[in-house]
Amino acid sequence: MLYDLAKPFIFSLDAERAHGLTIAALKAVPMGPAPKSDPVLATTVAGLTFPNPIGMAPGFDKNGEVPDALIRMGFGYAEVGTLTPLPQAGNPKPRIFRLEKDKAVINRLGFNNQGQEKAAPRLERMRRRMGKGILGINIGANKDSDDRIADYVIGTRAMAPLADYLTVNISSPNTPGLRALQDKGALEELLSAVMAARDGVKVPVFLKVAPDLEPADIDDIVEVAMTQKIDALIVSNTTITRPHLRSSSKNETGGLSGAPLKDLALQRLKDFRKASGDKIPLIGVGGIATAEDAYERICAGASLVQLYTAMIYKGPTMARSMACGLAKLVKRDGFHAVADAVGTDDK
Repeated sequence: MLYDLAKPFIFSLDAERAHGLTIAALKAVPMGPAPKSDPVLATTVAGLTFPNPIGMAPGFDKNGEVPDALIRMGFGYAEVGTLTPLPQAGNPKPRIFRLEKDKAVINRLGFNNQGQEKAAPRLERMRRRMGKGILGINIGANKDSDDRIADYVIGTRAMAPLADYLTVNISSPNTPGLRALQDKGALEELLSAVMAARDGVKVPVFLKVAPDLEPADIDDIVEVAMTQKIDALIVSNTTITRPHLRSSSKNETGGLSGAPLKDLALQRLKDFRKASGDKIPLIGVGGIATAEDAYERICAGASLVQLYTAMIYKGPTMARSMACGLAKLVKRDGFHAVADAVGTDDK
């Protein structure tokens, strides 16, 4: 109710300014301990035990300033970033557009962040304050880099000691040419370099892929990911496609997230499940706004889920209420643990 009262004021502000104020508030306002998740929601992926499978997607906390606050809001894990080796300002403003009638957002931020060197000491402190919450660090390449694979190697070496898991993000539509790294040859070279760059730090590595893929692309990505022993695939990022939209900002360029992405992201998850069987864990992202959405993605093959855009419209208690609803759905269907529901649509 408090968020519903505050939302008209928040939405009267420029979207990026409102986001900055949200981060500032989370840094300043004292928060209690993380809520205890129902034990039925505890799950293990890539050797990590997640208190619940609901995570904050990257993009919300680009500089790793508030992952501890996100855990205290009820998320089972928080993925920060995307962090690049060098700081960069990103694309010109305005670059975030709310599509209120569609419960969606278009962004063309372009990996704006303060850089890995500045984030590292902050993340080291944050890890000590997160309790049992899991910290993921999403790494990317600088826009003007002459060698993007080298950027991912730098990011791996800098962030691996600080992360519970690393995500290699090659799926943002807002860095020109980045998605070309999803091509089979380039992907083999990239992932081989990243896995070697861990230098004995056996942190799990996840790969974040785009929803805008052809069937052959999916088969190639799965083959390379399994060959390189990637620990999980995150399906998916924002889309450059434009389903039917009603909001005035619908023609802005950038990546679309939120409710209109739901069907495409769900289909891509099913495609990756079919291509991989149950041989590599999947993380479902895109258009998840309710416990039912999360459960649908889990039954379709996701071991974990992530959200971001829906929280803009529903408020900061969303993760906690979604976890409660998800626990009820798991128990309703007679499962002893959420992991037992993963991929049950296959059966």
